[in-house]
Amino acid sequence: MNKDQVKGEAKDVSGKVQEEVGKLVGSKEQQAKGLSKQISGKVQKGIGDAKQSIKDHNKR
Repeated sequence: MNKDQVKGEAKDVSGKVQEEVGKLVGSKEQQAKGLSKQISGKVQKGIGDAKQSIKDHNKR
């Protein structure tokens, strides 16, 4: 795993927690921020996956 994959996964998990906390306390703003963080994390992880795929392909 590369750093983008790890950071992306961490953002995604953190966003899920933030979204759930927002639901528990009734904060639409926190829910939205959590969803935004999840999207950002998924994008970053996708970039990391692409980098890893290119790296693996070049090793062949």
